[in-house]
Amino acid sequence: MDTAQSPTEKPAEEELACCASDGPLSPPALVPSETDTLAERLKALADPTRLRMLDLLAQQSAALCVCEINEHFAQRQPTISHHLRILREAGLIDCEKRGVWAYYWATESGSEWLSAVKGLR
Repeated sequence: MDTAQSPTEKPAEEELACCASDGPLSPPALVPSETDTLAERLKALADPTRLRMLDLLAQQSAALCVCEINEHFAQRQPTISHHLRILREAGLIDCEKRGVWAYYWATESGSEWLSAVKGLR
């Protein structure tokens, strides 16, 4: 008698059982609001242009005008503003309006995230 199982036969009940743990599992340490914030920041940093923008701003001792930021990138001003908005919404940079111009700087959190990301290389 052949004991091999054919492809159409179902496995034995014990083979279907899920992995057994040695005790109750610990719940996730991050709460949803924390994961939302982390994911937003990670998405903002996942773009090479935004990462370079954050690096540029973190290297400065004073806020940069958006026109000064534009000089460092090949994209046009509307695209630069879009990237800056994403970084600002993620809390990695901040800005203030001075007349018609906006001036940007890296936040403390932005500088910390940049240092952490640079540590991954």
